[in-house]
Amino acid sequence: MIRDERPLASPVGPAGRIESLDILRGFALLGMLAVHFHVRTTEPGGIDELVRTAIWRLVESKSHGTFALLFGAGFAIQLRRARQRGGPFAARYLRRLAVLALFGFAAHALFGFNVLLGYAVWGVPLLLIRDWSTRRLLLTAGIATISVSLYELVAAWYLPSSAGPDGAAAVLEARPAAAVAVNGALHAAEGQASYAVLLGARLEHMAWFHTQPFFVLPNATLALFITGLLLVRHRVFEDAGARGPLLAAMAAFGVAAWSADNWLLPSWGVESYGLLRDQWLMFAYVSGVLWLLALRPGLTAHLGWVANAGRMALTNYLLQIAALDLVFSGYGLSLGSIRPVVGLAAAVMCFTAQAVVSTMWLRHFRFGPAEWLWRLLTHGPFQVMRRPAAPAGPSAPV
Repeated sequence: MIRDERPLASPVGPAGRIESLDILRGFALLGMLAVHFHVRTTEPGGIDELVRTAIWRLVESKSHGTFALLFGAGFAIQLRRARQRGGPFAARYLRRLAVLALFGFAAHALFGFNVLLGYAVWGVPLLLIRDWSTRRLLLTAGIATISVSLYELVAAWYLPSSAGPDGAAAVLEARPAAAVAVNGALHAAEGQASYAVLLGARLEHMAWFHTQPFFVLPNATLALFITGLLLVRHRVFEDAGARGPLLAAMAAFGVAAWSADNWLLPSWGVESYGLLRDQWLMFAYVSGVLWLLALRPGLTAHLGWVANAGRMALTNYLLQIAALDLVFSGYGLSLGSIRPVVGLAAAVMCFTAQAVVSTMWLRHFRFGPAEWLWRLLTHGPFQVMRRPAAPAGPSAPV
């Protein structure tokens, strides 16, 4: 890799980017948009039922998982470049996470979407384990994956011994009842016309959500961060053509875990405690995209519009959730439910529009608006947003 002598806070130009990462981010954005429309659809039969089932089986949780993997990859790339430059890393990275937490708080409170704050929280441990061996990192990822299941097993053992059978039963009944109550209040607030009421319900939901085991335990989020880190460490994104066996193994594991979680394990009555997940199908998607890009390098240029959407992933994600909230919530257009076919078509059209606008924007600016604000709050002022004007060519002969 060519050494980059620019200051740590300076942006990486298009020539210094790993295009496959941007393309994967773009496709993940499309997948998340399809899922966001999907959760607002009705469940009729026919072609709508086929679309609904396909998104549920093939897209839901996989796009989110791909983003998590790419977050870990981004951490590893930032770390590598900081070490190449000999500059500081930890303090800047923690500031970057703090700003992401602000974005995450705003996204959850204002629009009802909770992913970003979890990324900010579980991005911190990456600093502590960044130099661990591959074996230790894989073991840590496995433990993180089953952490919620382990918690539930320990709680099931500990509660009866500490509170007695009746007390344990009361606790176990109270937890789902609390979840039903807080989510029911949120759903009711989303259907009425006052945004102030909705904001209050979302803040109450946040207070509940961020104390639940699925948030306070690392779960799959940290495991996927670690996976992205390892893929960068072993140069899979940059030299995918030479990593064919690894990509094939990742794809096979993803398909096997998806099949096992959906059909085999339930029919056998076997519990994997989260190790074999429906979500792991995303490994097949990531491996497939990397393999195709390595096999057909010309595809990278053809998918430039997808990559541009991925380069502005934070901006495009925030635009998506703000638009969805305005369209479907009671304080906005209150659209209610739509057909799955309509939802899928709307997702494709909205993503295409975002990709086109992103391409036009990046011709003139270095970052998307949200990315620029992220850099500004992380690195301080003087983050130049506009690209320098291209030098004028020689004058035409008269």
